[in-house]
Amino acid sequence: MSNYTSVEICAGAGGQAIGLEQAGFEHLALVEIDEKACQTLITNRPSWNVINCDLKLFDATPYKGVDLLAGGVPCQPFSTGGKQLGADDERDLFPEIPRLVRECNPKAIMIENVPGLLSPAFEKYRNEFTEEMDTLGYKGYWQLLNASDYGVPQLRPRVIFVALLKEYARFFQWPAPDIFTKLTVGDVLFEEMISRGWQGAYEWRNKANAIAPTLVGGSKKHGGPDLGPTRSKKAWAQLHVDGRGIADEPPAPDFVGMPRLTVRMTALLQGFPPDWEFAGRKTPAYRQVGNAFPPPVAKAVGESIKKALDAALSKRRGIA
Repeated sequence: MSNYTSVEICAGAGGQAIGLEQAGFEHLALVEIDEKACQTLITNRPSWNVINCDLKLFDATPYKGVDLLAGGVPCQPFSTGGKQLGADDERDLFPEIPRLVRECNPKAIMIENVPGLLSPAFEKYRNEFTEEMDTLGYKGYWQLLNASDYGVPQLRPRVIFVALLKEYARFFQWPAPDIFTKLTVGDVLFEEMISRGWQGAYEWRNKANAIAPTLVGGSKKHGGPDLGPTRSKKAWAQLHVDGRGIADEPPAPDFVGMPRLTVRMTALLQGFPPDWEFAGRKTPAYRQVGNAFPPPVAKAVGESIKKALDAALSKRRGIA
């Protein structure tokens, strides 16, 4: 069956876009306000229609009838690491989604955010958003997914909101966990760690024999690229990774101690393809990685949405 189409908002460095592309969606437009992230998208996919603008100024009307409206709106209003101001945070872009839905009338919607959005403090917020989607003709679902259940060597829990027009909604099912692909940090990063001939890479791989904690440190207010607050650094140390900074290159042959991750290594832990390039110097490049939605998770959810659309179409044609 031919590809479905999508419009993606707050596209970042392309984590969700890669996954949806792999799931069979053709991107008609990707909207992103950060110039470096736009450069990343264009560098890796010159054919993509990347629109560098504030989402509040984006008009989705030219894409009316698109199959999927997707994106990962800013998480700061709901993050436990912030003030959790929700609707009172000027960075809250959830209110833009109903406008965009009215403008482009997608068959399905997919929005990701941080687990804090599922806290009791935001129950009223979620319910009101779901009810607004209902008035627009969509049945909405909220779900917490762990990236480690979909082949990503990182816990990284994320809240996903999926909504479909009611004729498609009854066919939607959340993707089942991938019980066959269980990768560790050592499995995924060994080739990078040994790439400059580090003699301790084999021993390190055996010690890094678990999944990673959630990558953090992607805020523009953060002083520099490291793997997060003290508790995160302690978790990384248990995997024999020095979380106090990001390295410029893998360990040298005679390196001794706990290695630091490079930007490329953190991208691999997010599930990005090995050849995906990030624009900018180390700090903005790592910020793009730290804010990304892991492509394998986006692919899994995208495939479930696509199956629902396929099933509804087959039913309409009398195939099933």
